[in-house]
Amino acid sequence: MTEELKQETIDVKEDTPTEIPAIALRGIVVFPLMETHVDIGRTSSMEAIDNALGQDKRLIVLVQKDGKIEEPTPEDLYEYGTLVEIKRVIKLPTDGLRMLVKGIECIKVNEFVAKDPFFVVQYESCQLTNDCQGEELEALLRSVMQGFESYSKKIGKITPDNFKRIIETEDIEKRLDLMASFLSITLEEKMQLLSADSLQQKLETMLGILIKEARLSELEMRINEQVKRQMDKSQKEYYLREKIKVISDELGEGEDRAAEIGEFKERIEQSKMSDDVKEKALKEVNRLAKITSMSPEYAVIRNYLDWLLDLPWNVYTEDQMDIKIAEEVLETDHYGLEKVKERILEFLAVRQLKNDTKGSIICLVGPPGVGKTSLAKSIAKALNKNFVRLSLGGVRDEAEIRGHRRTYVGALPGRIIRGLTEAKSANPVFLFDEVDKMTNDFRGDPASALLEVLDPEQNSTFSDHFIEIPFDLSKVMFITTANSAHTIPEPLLDRMELIELSSYTEEEKVQIAIRYLVPKQIIEQGLKEEQLFISANTILDIVRYYTREAGVRNLERQISAICRKAAREIVSGKKSNIRVTKQNLEKFLGKPRYHYGITEENDEVGVVTGMAWTSVGGEILQIEANVLSGKGNLMLTGQLGDVMKESAQMGLSFIRSISDQLDLEEDFYEKCDIHIHVPEGAVPKDGPSAGVTMVTAMISALTGRKVRKEVAMTGEMTLRGKILPIGGVKEKVLAAHRASSKIIILPKENQKDIEDIPLNIQKELTFHLVSTIDEVLDLALIKEKKNRRKTNK
Repeated sequence: MTEELKQETIDVKEDTPTEIPAIALRGIVVFPLMETHVDIGRTSSMEAIDNALGQDKRLIVLVQKDGKIEEPTPEDLYEYGTLVEIKRVIKLPTDGLRMLVKGIECIKVNEFVAKDPFFVVQYESCQLTNDCQGEELEALLRSVMQGFESYSKKIGKITPDNFKRIIETEDIEKRLDLMASFLSITLEEKMQLLSADSLQQKLETMLGILIKEARLSELEMRINEQVKRQMDKSQKEYYLREKIKVISDELGEGEDRAAEIGEFKERIEQSKMSDDVKEKALKEVNRLAKITSMSPEYAVIRNYLDWLLDLPWNVYTEDQMDIKIAEEVLETDHYGLEKVKERILEFLAVRQLKNDTKGSIICLVGPPGVGKTSLAKSIAKALNKNFVRLSLGGVRDEAEIRGHRRTYVGALPGRIIRGLTEAKSANPVFLFDEVDKMTNDFRGDPASALLEVLDPEQNSTFSDHFIEIPFDLSKVMFITTANSAHTIPEPLLDRMELIELSSYTEEEKVQIAIRYLVPKQIIEQGLKEEQLFISANTILDIVRYYTREAGVRNLERQISAICRKAAREIVSGKKSNIRVTKQNLEKFLGKPRYHYGITEENDEVGVVTGMAWTSVGGEILQIEANVLSGKGNLMLTGQLGDVMKESAQMGLSFIRSISDQLDLEEDFYEKCDIHIHVPEGAVPKDGPSAGVTMVTAMISALTGRKVRKEVAMTGEMTLRGKILPIGGVKEKVLAAHRASSKIIILPKENQKDIEDIPLNIQKELTFHLVSTIDEVLDLALIKEKKNRRKTNK
């Protein structure tokens, strides 16, 4: 009930009738000056309120002696009540009323004039006799005020503003009424205050109530302190534990818990744990038995035991060490990758001879989609080992490797331990995929956590933060994969042996599609082998015009799209079998999405075919150079990187140093601007291997000598005209061959890389290994000179 204090004095109207409607309240005493809400539900009371609202909005509120009586009679009501003024009436959804009333004065009922349909009473105002004067009154009032101040501080429900208003009320009778409205006392005590005949009686009644409340409050505090002293922590825990034990027994949970503890002990005894680990596990089981199942620590220990028992302690699979079987598996699962498969077989042969799993860690490095993950699976299959794959892409928390401490909510073991529980053996093939994609932040460096895991000299005692017991990882064969070795931290890279996988050649992609991808997609799309045929030439066109990748993932997607369209035609009854050819390929895959570079049809001045390496294989670049009248500016366009720009500037300096050999004017560079452009300007390009190509293009443009259309070149050039080796030779040469180039110019030191190029392609190309720019110019530029471009303004 909301109560508010009002300071104003309420005067009783002289013409107020002595006969007035009355209502009965349950458990609520309204004191004069008190403003409160009253909920009304009786029909008779609501009629009385309607009658009062139709007159002067005043009525009498009386209090029932017994609140359980539904229809009280005059005998069930106290004879003292309060004359109130109705401030507001609200109709409730429950068909009742909520009335805001304000107490005016205390009254005494003389007679019930009417009882039906509602009470009408004749009353008289209660006037307190003032039989207490002087010091006696002051002492009594002071005692009451001190008691009320102490009471208000203890209950803490009287706001400072309300307390101030009570203190500042000059009329003692009204002050007592305001105080009474805030007392949490019994109904009888409130009626004693309301029905007091004299001011002294009202003060003494109030003081007695306040003294009693103070005594009860002190007694309550003393009891609480005594109980608190008697119940220390051990007694409370014992009491609660015994109580929960009894409750568990009553609910039938005690037997279930005993069975669970027994199951844990049985699993520990049957496991192949060492004695030290068993001792630790049994210690945790004993702790679990002493802790109530309601405790948060119970779930932590139970979770810990589950992980501990799920680990494959001393559980090993029998390795298949026949190198011939391993070779058959690799050949069956993968086409091409001859050097990679040879290196893997050498690695396995050493393991077979040593009969020891310790050794270097294999790291398969290559562009996406070339078969790194599937190679790792094939190794596990060849060795008859279980296989576990863990993707490290985007991992930035050290706890992902080593696990969380058990003190943290929701703690779990690291991915190493979780992987071993998944493998169900202690000697699986464990693949760390995308090891170059790890990052670090404030939560630690996961790459540093892997140093122990991938070190054969340390991982025999690997300790996870969650398990906190050393686990032997020395029997695990770890394999990692990466797209680039440059982003792998040096200490981690030092622990691994790199095996590079280059991008597939077009011929390899065609064979992979014919042998693996097409049969796989025919089955996955619900077709039969005789219902769909895709020729080798068609697959070659898919590779060239619909995919641009180092691997074969997108190629498989395109074949899947063809299979789906074929399935639709077969199901609709249009055809019983489908033959996909070069002529109808667009019907299945739409317009070609890509084009591959083609060499120029004619010999051109200032246009040189360069070879570039990209993450999806090789590509050719038609580097163009033009000479314009100007003031010696070098313009570079085509989104070139800083290294490529520096190569062009260095090339121009070299040309200036040999201007006499090229029959150029000594100050030619002051009279012209040179513009170098590399097409496909939206694609960023960088690297030093275009140095030779850009210098050749500039010399051709300056001298007017045409460049042979069938020549493709690559190489880094120094300021003295020396040619330095480059990378990605295989991919670059394959791109040039695809573009119909016949003559390939490579740095002399890259001779060893020619072996990586398929023999059938080597036979179709002529390789020239050069060490200086002069050799390049002799091979690439046509001897006859045409009209030289003007360099004068």
